Parts: sequence; structure tokens; C-alpha cells
Amino acid sequence: MPKLTGTCLCGAVSFKADGLPVFQANCHCKDCRQATGAAFGTLVFMKETDVKVTGPVKSFKHSVENGNVLSKEFCENCGSQMFVKNSARLGLFGLRAGSINEQEHVQPQINVYAGSKWTSRFLTQICPRQIRCRHKIYGSYSRNRAAAFAPMDR
Repeated sequence: MPKLTGTCLCGAVSFKADGLPVFQANCHCKDCRQATGAAFGTLVFMKETDVKVTGPVKSFKHSVENGNVLSKEFCENCGSQMFVKNSARLGLFGLRAGSINEQEHVQPQINVYAGSKWTSRFLTQICPRQIRCRHKIYGSYSRNRAAAFAPMDR
């Protein structure tokens, strides 16, 4: 597997990861949802010794229900969530999938904390078609919804 590389939104923090991921997962816990602002967080866990981080990161540490201490690491300039550490997984370093340049290597094998998932999120459902947002939207979104979104095959 080639190296994984990535940066934050402003480019101040970057990483290089060499080696095979230990595992990849979509996490549906409330903490990941709140930290990412998304329905779930996708993480690629590497051996900590295989990851080199450059740039200034800040961390936010907190305890979860089972007593583990989690550390969310982010760019101090732009706030991009970059990394995760868990006191129960010493030696592992979680890369936030959205910051990875080599997207083709992000292939989560499992969904964790699926019992905490959004009730509207189906783990096995595949959307019938993909849509894309057109770049030019005129007027209010509600009046031009059909014009704003179109099937990918158009």
C-alpha cells in the first residue's frame, strides 16, 4: 500500500503514514457525530509509529461512558479535525478519513457503535442514484431545488 498523506483545510498541519492500516471503521457514536458534524466519523487506524505529523495541533481530551479517555486532535488555525487517540488503544493513531489525499485507500470494514446511529441512517441501504449539486443556484434553494440537484448521469 502506498503512503497515506493529508492536510488540514488551511495546509498548516500535514501527515504522512507509512504501513498498512490496522483497521478502518465508520463510528456512529455521539462523540464522533458531534466532533465531525456528520452522521458518523470515518477513521483509518494506523500504528502510531507509522505516522509523522507536521504542524501545530491542539487536542481536546474527554472521558466517555466506559471510562476511556479520547483525544481529538485538530489544526489550531483552521480547526480541521485530523486525528483521534483512545486510551484503550495505546499505540494506535486514528486518521480522519476526510483529510486523507489517497481516498481510494479508505475502505472501512466495520461500523462501530451502530446502536447509536441516527435512526434515519440505514447501514445496508444503497442510495438508488447519486446526485450532484450544480454550481450555479439562483434564487432561494426551496424554489430551485430541482435546478440545484441533478442525477449524475445527466
